[in-house]
This record gives sequence, C-alpha cells and structure tokens, in this order.
Amino acid sequence: MGNTNLTVDWIGNEALALAHEKAAFIGTINRQFDSTMEPGYGNQIRIRVPSQYTVRTGRVMNVQDGIQQSTQLVVGTTWGVDLRYNSQEISQDLVSFRKLHLEPAMANLISNLDAACISSGTQQTYNQVGTPGVPISTLQFPGLARGRLNQYLAPKDANRRLQFDSVTMSEMVNAFATFQNPSNQISDQYKEGFITRTSMADFYENERVWRMSASADVSSFMSTYTLVEGDTDIVVYAVNAAPTIGQTFTIGLGAAGVFACHPETKQAYTHLQQFTLTGVSTVDGTQTTFQFQPAIRLSGARKNVCGSTGADLVVSSLTTAVVRFDGGPSTTYPIPLMYHRDAFTFATAALPLMDDSIRCVVKTMDGISLRVWEGSDIRNDEKLTRIDILWGFAAIRPQWACRLIGTGV
Repeated sequence: MGNTNLTVDWIGNEALALAHEKAAFIGTINRQFDSTMEPGYGNQIRIRVPSQYTVRTGRVMNVQDGIQQSTQLVVGTTWGVDLRYNSQEISQDLVSFRKLHLEPAMANLISNLDAACISSGTQQTYNQVGTPGVPISTLQFPGLARGRLNQYLAPKDANRRLQFDSVTMSEMVNAFATFQNPSNQISDQYKEGFITRTSMADFYENERVWRMSASADVSSFMSTYTLVEGDTDIVVYAVNAAPTIGQTFTIGLGAAGVFACHPETKQAYTHLQQFTLTGVSTVDGTQTTFQFQPAIRLSGARKNVCGSTGADLVVSSLTTAVVRFDGGPSTTYPIPLMYHRDAFTFATAALPLMDDSIRCVVKTMDGISLRVWEGSDIRNDEKLTRIDILWGFAAIRPQWACRLIGTGV
C-alpha cells in the first residue's frame, strides 16, 4: 500500500503509542498532575503532602497546627528527537516507516527519559536493603524491600513495582520458576520489561536501572557536630575522596546509632535511619559538609529518628559518631528499585501549536504529551519532523520506595 496516509496526525498517534509501550519506569509512576499544566501558566506544580499529627493522652485537647507540606515539580525541560526522510521513503508503507524511522527514534527518546527519571528517583530514595557483595538471587530481598515500604506506610495495593537490571534479574530466574502471570495482569505483558507479579509488586526488567559508584572513602566521623531539628547537612572530618551523590549512609554504630522510627507511633525500628547524599562541600582542609535527605526530625508529629529504645535522640552523645556509607570502596553497584506508584511523579505539559505551521499536532495519552511538527526541505527533497516533550519529574514520597543492593560489577 502506498503511504498516502503518512500524516502528521498518524505520526503523532504512533509516536505516543510507542512512548507508552516503552516507558518501563515512567509508565508505572504517577502522571495525574500533567492535566494542571497549561501553556502560559508557568512551569511549576505544587504537590501537597498530607500533614502529620501526634496522638493525645487524656481528656484535655492538645490542638495541633496542621503543617502543610508540599513539594514543587518543575516542568521545564524540553527533549526531542528529529527525523528526516526523502520522497522515496515517504512512499513506503506505514509498517516500514514505523519500523525504520519512528520506532528507533522513539526508543531513543523514551530510553533517555526513563533513564533520567529512574536515576533521579533512586538517588532521592534513602531506604535501602540488601548486603553489598551478596547476590540478589532469592525472593528474600524483594521481601525485605516490601517490608520497608510497609514500615513507611506505603499503600498495600496493586500499585507497587520493582525495577531490576538484566544481570540481577538473571540471578532471580530460579526464584520465579514457580510463578505464572496472573490472569488480571495479562495486559501488562505488553509493557516493555514486564516479567511477573510476586512479593506484592510487579517485576520489570529495565537496563536503565541506576548504577551507583561508591567512593574510595566510605567512612568518616562527625567533626564535633551536634544534630539539630530540621538538619539537612552534617560536618564530618575531611574525606580523602568525595562520596557519590545518591550514596546512602547511616550515623552511629549499634545501639548508639541514629535509629528510624514508625511514622505514626514513633516506636523504634531495628534498623538505623538511612540518608541519601544530595551534595558535598569542603569547609576547609580538615572538614567536609554532607548535604542529605530526609531532614532530621527529632521530636513532634514529624519525628523520624530516635534512640534504640524509641526515646528521643541524645544528640550530645553523637557529636563524633561514625558516618558510614553503604557499599565497598571503589565498587559500582546496580541498584534495583521497589516503589509505590505515588512515590514519584512524572508530568508533561502541552507544547504550543505554531501558527505558521499547518502540520503541527499535540497528542496526549495516559499523562504523556508529545508535539509533532513537520516541515519540508525543497532543495533536498526531504521532509523534516521533530517530536518534542516538555517534562518534569519529582520524588514526592521517597519513603514509599526502597533500593536494593547486591553484588558489584
């Protein structure tokens, strides 16, 4: 069949379908906020996070002010992919055009988007399970990650996912041997990388999983520094090699460490609170400042750290505590990620249609908006096509996600 139906509208529909199919990570996270983005109204979305409260003991009221928390999602990054093809190629049938031009173009665009988002989401996730150097080869490790999501009150519903790199997935093959795809998950098999559902999560194989390169120096001590409410940085003795942004670390050792606690009851968990590194700066030749998240909350409704018994931290006893990063020195680890859909948000905005172009369309499906714009090159007998996406990504509830660490590469 001649390619009489190769229109900008058809290209837009096909490009959007390919984007939806190939978005192994983006396609599994929250995208409901894109509808609030309209051209001309700025590029930020304010996402509200529920307030936290403490429980009163006794008859007398203890009225608390609701502390409204929010995060900003900036939709300000435009990425695109550009195609050109001549009259002879235009005359091809639609199937050939899709295979030779559209599929490789969209695979490249979505692969880069997926990689950028899963890398950012993993680096902003501070909970981590597994033992560096021990292979993730059984369902024990996804089970530990599931437990960590439960501890931080992620909804126990069908919206949990786990992204594995292909090497780790190959180590998990025997663990999946007895599992079959549930009948109500058949449609998910058409999403790129979908494997199965078990351990309360959909499992995906995604080679764009973030790889964490541990620094050559993975341990230090706080430099006579006292933790305070709301801290997002600490001062440590100078490190010989700066750690990698996104590495996770703990403060203190054993019973003298900084423990995590239940978000509501404030009872101590058995693990130390983990933090993810967001920045490093050198104060002078003897001290280094680590920036991190989450912020340290020592008391009140937002309390997230405590002593081993659940009591408030005695910060005066931690001024020279050990700061230890996860992972062996100078080792690279693929970091699989388990998460609830609402831990992360991906948003797109509809790009404007250009007035001087009769071949410009905007297509939207399932929270992903693309613009396709065509023009011609009369000198070279070619048609030029650009496919653009204006997007943003944010980790709005990173406590609803958990990283896994195993063997290095």
